[in-house]
Amino acid sequence: MISVEGLTVEFNATALFAGVNYVINKKDRIALVGKNGAGKSTMLKILAGLQLPTGGSVSIPRDVTIGYLPQVMVLADNRTVMQEAERAFEHIFEMQAELERLNRELAERTDYESEDYHKLIDRFTHENDRFLMMGGTNFQAEIERTLMGLGFVREDFDRPTSEFSGGWRMRIELAKLLLRRPDVLLLDEPTNHLDIESIQWLETFLSTRANAVVLVSHDRAFLNGVTTRTIEITCGQIHDYRVKYDEYVVLRKDRREQQLRAYENQQKQIEDTEAFIERFRYKATKAVQVQSRQKQLDKIERIEVDEEDNSSLRLKFPPACRSGNYPVICEDVKKAYGNHVIFHDVNLTINRGEKVAFVGKNGEGKSTLVKCIMDEIDYEGKLTIGHNVQIGYFAQNQAQMLDENLTVFDTIDRVAVGDIRLKIRDILGAFMFGGEASDKKVKVLSGGERTRLAMIKLLLQPVNLLILDEPTNHLDMRTKDVLKEAIRAFEGTVIMVSHDRDFLDGLATKVYEFGGGLVREHLGGIYDFLQRKKMETLDELQKGASLSSSPTAAKNESDVPGPTPVREAQLDYAAQKELNKKIKKLERQVADCEEQIGQTESAIAILEVRMATPEGASDMALYEQHQKLKQQLDSIVEEWEQISLELDEVKN
Repeated sequence: MISVEGLTVEFNATALFAGVNYVINKKDRIALVGKNGAGKSTMLKILAGLQLPTGGSVSIPRDVTIGYLPQVMVLADNRTVMQEAERAFEHIFEMQAELERLNRELAERTDYESEDYHKLIDRFTHENDRFLMMGGTNFQAEIERTLMGLGFVREDFDRPTSEFSGGWRMRIELAKLLLRRPDVLLLDEPTNHLDIESIQWLETFLSTRANAVVLVSHDRAFLNGVTTRTIEITCGQIHDYRVKYDEYVVLRKDRREQQLRAYENQQKQIEDTEAFIERFRYKATKAVQVQSRQKQLDKIERIEVDEEDNSSLRLKFPPACRSGNYPVICEDVKKAYGNHVIFHDVNLTINRGEKVAFVGKNGEGKSTLVKCIMDEIDYEGKLTIGHNVQIGYFAQNQAQMLDENLTVFDTIDRVAVGDIRLKIRDILGAFMFGGEASDKKVKVLSGGERTRLAMIKLLLQPVNLLILDEPTNHLDMRTKDVLKEAIRAFEGTVIMVSHDRDFLDGLATKVYEFGGGLVREHLGGIYDFLQRKKMETLDELQKGASLSSSPTAAKNESDVPGPTPVREAQLDYAAQKELNKKIKKLERQVADCEEQIGQTESAIAILEVRMATPEGASDMALYEQHQKLKQQLDSIVEEWEQISLELDEVKN
């Protein structure tokens, strides 16, 4: 369908890629890959007709339609969801206006027998048939079906788009693309800001219902689920693999090893030839051979080895002091905006050293609870931050909060303190900002580069509680892997808000699911959670459990003989809630005891330092105070032991 021939793009006389050739066929599902800055987004813009290449051509048949989803969207905040979705049918509105114009012209003219009048009738008939064939009379119903299929409800249709989060705005754009039914979908990082359920829905749609797809994404699981062909941009060229991403990684490694061997052999040949030329350059008897060797040398087509990012990217969180046993405790926490309740009755305890994931649909309160923990917004209920907790917070918009007029070096220089200032260049080099890259202005950095820079700022301070809100957005796969390993080795506590299944796999040991105003705890990793959710859905379908949540079920509950499953579930829920409250209360008491023990031990240590001085050794009042504190410490430790035993019994 689309033919790319001799494509060349240059920026400031430097070639991004040159002489690129490939074809996009019907039903192709292509992953466009390469390191940050290789030109993936530029390639999509050229295919979409939004950017002109320096040379070469992109041939697209006139009847082939293109749908492009950019990495950064700009939606007008003065439109409603329905009005924005209707923009997918602007061509229908144009046809409708043209039909009305033709109809008026037919009504006004009186030359019924003329050839022009008959041509006008034929044109009107043709355009009207085309209008009907394109669904001109029922597009409203199609919009509603698509929006509701993407998770919107009818009440959302008249709400302005400004009220929706980034993930829901992405769905509006997706709805517009799907309604247009393009022959080729160009998607630039479509999973950024989408929740896990939305990603799974999109994965299923693209792999089963879409036409041709060209996709840029750093979500390995998503690429493997959707694509069947991988085009890599490297060294200004492309390499086309007819396999999905995981298979491409293996083939790429083999190809690079072959390139290295061929490159080494060629370098040896060049060195030998140059040595011969240098040796006999000034001997008249060897002039012919020297000229012959020089011509051979000039004709050699130099072998290039694919770019391999060998930057020493090492993420190491600096050591921090030990926090209390329970860094975060929520008791009946509730957050509402007016009558709109985000969540309620949130009761959770995060233990020291745990790595937990917050998951759920966009708008269900994941980032809101993080803001409550950070005390950025008010809330109802009790939220306790544990003893000696030092928080490092990476917000969703952290990369956008950087000062665009500063250079990379100045950005870090302004937050670095002490001896770390002497190592700024080394740190920047470790994050692939070595050499001239450290003098770049922030405003010219890509999304991935900005995210890396914001991550450096986070790493400069020692913390024992990391809160990361969508940390992998715009990070390439290698950087994500390194970040994942650093978090795995981090000895403190971690809260991660993320939609990236591959990133969370093997990292999160507990999942908190946000949905329906509630926060539910699931033990195990992310794939355990996803598998369990699918099984629960099947069970609900088999048992007809949806009755319990339907409006009609509540009305007809009295018609069901005997104790209903709904009532039994309510009783179980009430008992479980009471048990959870008791556990939270005991955990809070244990935390209070631990804090008192720490304070008392510190007071005893101070007294013992004073008692070791000549003046203190003769002060009997100090000895009496020391004895009282020791007795107080014994009493607190005894209380702590009793409560801890009771907590263990309740939990078991």
